[in-house]
Amino acid sequence: MTAYFVQAFIYLLAAVIAVPLAKRFGLGSVLGYLVAGVVIGPILGLVGQETTTIQHFAEFGVVMMLFLVGLELDPRGLWAMRVRLLGLGGLQVVLTTVAGTAIALWLGLVLQTALAVGLIFALSSTAIVLQTLNEKGLAKTEGGRSAFSVLLFQDIAVIPMLALIPLLALPELMGPVSEEGHASLNLVSDLPGWAHALVVVAAIVSVIAAGYYLVPLLFRYVIGSGLREIFTATALMLVIGIAALMSLVNLSPALGAFLSGVVLANSEFKHELEANIEPFKGLLLGLFFITVGAGINFAVLAAEWETILLLGATVIVVKGIILFGLALLFRLHGSNGWLFTLSLAQAGEFGFVLLTYSVQNSVIPSDTSQILSLAVALSMFLTPLLFIAYDRLVLPRYRSAKNDDREADTIEEQAPVIVAGVGRFGQIICRLLRANNIPIVALDHEIEQIENLRKISIKSYFGDASRSDLLETAGIEQARLLVIALDDRDRAVQMVRHVKQYYPHVWVLARAFDRGHGYQLREAGADDTVSETYHSALELGGHALTAMGVHPMRAKQMTWSFVQNEDAHEDELFEAWKEIEGGISFSPRYGELFMKLEESLNSAMKQDWQEPQREDVPIWTPPDQKNDAL
Repeated sequence: MTAYFVQAFIYLLAAVIAVPLAKRFGLGSVLGYLVAGVVIGPILGLVGQETTTIQHFAEFGVVMMLFLVGLELDPRGLWAMRVRLLGLGGLQVVLTTVAGTAIALWLGLVLQTALAVGLIFALSSTAIVLQTLNEKGLAKTEGGRSAFSVLLFQDIAVIPMLALIPLLALPELMGPVSEEGHASLNLVSDLPGWAHALVVVAAIVSVIAAGYYLVPLLFRYVIGSGLREIFTATALMLVIGIAALMSLVNLSPALGAFLSGVVLANSEFKHELEANIEPFKGLLLGLFFITVGAGINFAVLAAEWETILLLGATVIVVKGIILFGLALLFRLHGSNGWLFTLSLAQAGEFGFVLLTYSVQNSVIPSDTSQILSLAVALSMFLTPLLFIAYDRLVLPRYRSAKNDDREADTIEEQAPVIVAGVGRFGQIICRLLRANNIPIVALDHEIEQIENLRKISIKSYFGDASRSDLLETAGIEQARLLVIALDDRDRAVQMVRHVKQYYPHVWVLARAFDRGHGYQLREAGADDTVSETYHSALELGGHALTAMGVHPMRAKQMTWSFVQNEDAHEDELFEAWKEIEGGISFSPRYGELFMKLEESLNSAMKQDWQEPQREDVPIWTPPDQKNDAL
């Protein structure tokens, strides 16, 4: 038992040290897990042969991840992605399999082995790609959705691949191998083809039917117990049970979990399921990545490093070329095309499954499988670096090219109000001014924002509002007001400084991201600043007071007292901030003044609470929820 505790401590310690460091240096958590595995495995030798067994267990994290992904979809969404799913995913698997088979034949492998190799390298890493896309907020982009479609098709394609591999067995590789290795529970191994198909269809139908009719009843029964841990146990039982059922009929557990997630996507238990499954999914995926790194065989790598490096690079390059061609064919242009290409250019975790299955079925020699396994691991290990290349090389270039390749619009009119930046913040300002018939000239460097504003008939122009020539063309000399609502902190400060230096008569209103940015804008010369979250937070705080029994009129009074208290101390805090070298938010003097602000705020709130109750302001009781519903 002690050995198990020590092993668990080693894995967790490696993750705790490596993953935060990787995140801090912008490398992503996946690379952190992989590096942790390499350190505790091949380098330090703290873990050994148990990594293979643990990896099979950790692969269940992929199953959980597909279940959570399914929860985010619904059947209508799945039908809507049918073109990408079948067209893009199908072409990727077929073309990559053909290319991989051709290269393997050229390297001297027999046809059956070459085809198995092509199938193995046609798959990409669902675990790494989806984890990284979600982590970087790229899952909802066009490239991210296309990558998900391909990954989903690959998971489905694993089923016929597993059925095909035994048919590729080579007589010369068959020895006195016992069939005991295949004696795992399987309900379809001895059935004829038609019966096998019926059992598979019945299993899928049962998963869908149970998801619609039985699972909601089960969860309502469990919720009646009032024990949160039983709900968690039920959620785990659901995923594990579906995975087991799929395995019994020789289907992909990940596919079954995904289908059940899609079925439950519109369930009232969706969010609770996500909250309960997510921690287990994250830990198991992290464990899986660690075992991939720990499982690297440095002896084989040292002996065949040139072959492994060349093979790993070939996999990425060949798959990248095919994926880029498909991106062009399906009109994934710019950064979306590169995201699609770079995210799927590796081999995947199911490659290890197919490799093991191919060796067991006498399709791939064991010595060849070790080299192929290292090539798969190497390509997976390089995937986070491909995402880093996308972030630091591709994305900035296309963002710049997208806007810089287009000439700024010719500004044909001038107005007393110029609005710089028409994103989610600036659009509201433009709509309010337009509603009051105040002429405006709106400028933004993002063409999408300009097009959105034009859709609601607000005159706007593409161009960098911080450019002095565009400001002059927009009429800054005659303008009365400049509203700066840019998303870029530094550009906003520079723009305020430039305008107040050359056009001091213009009143400048500026959007601030936070208190410190507001001070920077004020120091640069802005006449007035508003934090983008300040008033919305006040409004929500007022609603919170009302929900706790405070009368709405009194809640309004308290929020107004909060504003007055802030305004009363604003100048003093600003002067203290200006004394701070380098703009650090909290010096001792600034901290002392801020605490003074908090004490003053507490006193103001207590005074409001202790105020004698007026007859015209009754005690407030929030309306009953049932009455609200009526």
